[in-house]
Amino acid sequence: MLSAERARAVVEKVQEHLLTPYGLRSLAVSDPQYRGRYAGGPTERDGAYHEGTVWPWLMGPFITAHVKVNGHSEAARRQAGEWLATLRAHIADGGLGHISEIFDGDAPQLPRGCIAQAWSVAEILRALVEDVHGIRPMAQIHTLPAQDAASEAKQTLGMQATTQTGKNS
Repeated sequence: MLSAERARAVVEKVQEHLLTPYGLRSLAVSDPQYRGRYAGGPTERDGAYHEGTVWPWLMGPFITAHVKVNGHSEAARRQAGEWLATLRAHIADGGLGHISEIFDGDAPQLPRGCIAQAWSVAEILRALVEDVHGIRPMAQIHTLPAQDAASEAKQTLGMQATTQTGKNS
């Protein structure tokens, strides 16, 4: 693990060099291998796929890191929500209800690849729920044995619960 100071520095560099309105670039614009457009034939597109293309799903881990290095503050969560606003709007303009697989690295970051990428949607939703809204999944799910569940239902609903044998309890 990184020290808190080093982690903050990494997040700041990622924000400075890779962050776009639609996710993180796979390569900084300053790199000589950077390719800002995912266009052309299969050979050109394959060459650009990991050399500057923007990946929306990477916004999730970035937001998690940003919120963490900023102490889960209200300001950090608000900033994360603002970063997600463009993707929220994209859900209505690409594949309705979906997030595209990738975007061009150069503005205006046009959507590319498949129009509906599950991991993009999943990571953005996870970041929104967990990091922006601070809702974490339950660590444990408590279950009741059938008899206890019947008794609890009886109390909750104010009625007689029956067991599997058909007898009233």
